[in-house]
Amino acid sequence: MNPSELPLAGLRVVELTHMVMGPTCGMVLADLGAEVIKVEPLEGDNTRRLRGSGAGFFAMFNRNKRSIALDLKRPDGLAVLHRLLATADVFSENFKTEAMERLGLSADQLRARYPELICVAHKGFLPGPYEDRTALDEVVQMMGGLAYMTGPPGRPLRAGSSVNDIMGGLFGAIGVMGALMQRGRTGRGSTVRSALFENNVLLVAQHMMQYAVTGQPAAPMPARISAWSVYDVFDTHDGEQIFLAAVSDTQWTILCESFGWTDLASDERLGTNNARAQERGWLLPELRTRLGGFSKAELAERFESMGLPYAPITRPESLFEDPHLQASGGLARVTVPADGSCAGQAVDTQVPLLPMTLDGERLPLRNGPPALGADTRKVLASVGYSDADIDSLYAAGIVDGVGWTTPL
Repeated sequence: MNPSELPLAGLRVVELTHMVMGPTCGMVLADLGAEVIKVEPLEGDNTRRLRGSGAGFFAMFNRNKRSIALDLKRPDGLAVLHRLLATADVFSENFKTEAMERLGLSADQLRARYPELICVAHKGFLPGPYEDRTALDEVVQMMGGLAYMTGPPGRPLRAGSSVNDIMGGLFGAIGVMGALMQRGRTGRGSTVRSALFENNVLLVAQHMMQYAVTGQPAAPMPARISAWSVYDVFDTHDGEQIFLAAVSDTQWTILCESFGWTDLASDERLGTNNARAQERGWLLPELRTRLGGFSKAELAERFESMGLPYAPITRPESLFEDPHLQASGGLARVTVPADGSCAGQAVDTQVPLLPMTLDGERLPLRNGPPALGADTRKVLASVGYSDADIDSLYAAGIVDGVGWTTPL
C-alpha cells in the first residue's frame, strides 16, 4: 500500500509520551499514515532502557514514528516545540496534568493558542474523585475487578499483557479520529482524554451486567460456572496441552462420532449443552482420560478436520513461526535500533502489525522504531529552521540527534 494513500496521510501528530498507553495511540495513528513526531528528552525516552517485562515496550509501540530529542526545561526548547505545534493537527501526551500545566502544555493552554489543535491526554482516571491518583495497568486491574476475575478465588492475578495500557491507547486513537471528523464540520479542535481505570471497567462490564441480570456475582474465571459443557484445556500424552470447545449440540455430536464415543452420545444425561454443563464434574475427567492418550498434533489434526474450535497452548515467542501469521503478512521485518534495545545493539526481528486490513491489505511498516533524535534535523527544517539555526540549537544543547558532531 502506497503511504500517500493511507487514511491519515498528511496528518501531523506531535507526541510527548512514554511507556505504553500514549505510544500505542501514536502507533495506531502512525500505522494509519499520520506523521507522528516523538518528542524525547535529550537522554531519550526511559522506555528505551527498560529490562525484564518492559524490554519490548519501545520496540513494539514506536514504529512508523520520527524522533526528535529536545530539552523542554529550557525556553529555547519549548520554543522549538511550539514551532512544531503550530504545524500540528494533534498533540498527544501522557504526563501528569500539573507537569503539563507548568510547561504551558495543558489542553486548555494549547487550544487557546492553537484553536484547531486536537489534544489527546492519556491518564490513569477520567475526571472525578480518583483523577489525581497515580495509576499503572496493574493498579487498575486490581481496583477494577479484572485481577479478581483472572486469578483463582483468593489469588487476584493481573492479565498476562498490558491490556489497559494498550486498549486505553486504542481509545485515545479512536477519540482523535472522532475529533478529526468533528473538526471537519466545526473548524475547531477538541480535547480527548482516555484513562486506564475506565478502560478496565469496560473490560469487566460483562461481569457487572451478569450480576445485574442474575443477582449472582460473577465467579473468578478459573472457578466460573461455564455456560458450555466442553470448554477447557486438556493434557496430551506428549506433555503438551490443547484447548477444545464443543459449545453446541451439533459440535458435541461431531466430537462423539469422530472418536466413536457411542456411550457418551447415547447417555441421556448428556442430551443437551445445558444438561452436559451440569454433568461437568464427572464428564470433564472422563474426557481428560480419553483425550489424554493422544498427542497434541494428533488432536489438532482431528479437531481441525471436524471443524471444532480448538487451540494448542502457545507461548508468545512461538508466534514468530506461526504459519498463519507468516503466510498472511501479519508480521513485518523490523530493525530495533541499539538505543531502543536493552541488548545494547541493533536487533533484526519481526513485529506484529495492527490486526486489520484496508481493501484486503495490511497496514505497512514504513519505518522501525527510531533511534533517539534520528529525525531532529529533518523535523526542524520542516518548520522553517535554517541549517545555521539548527547547528546553533545542537551546539547549545537544546536538541540532539544521530549524526550530529560539534563543528571544529
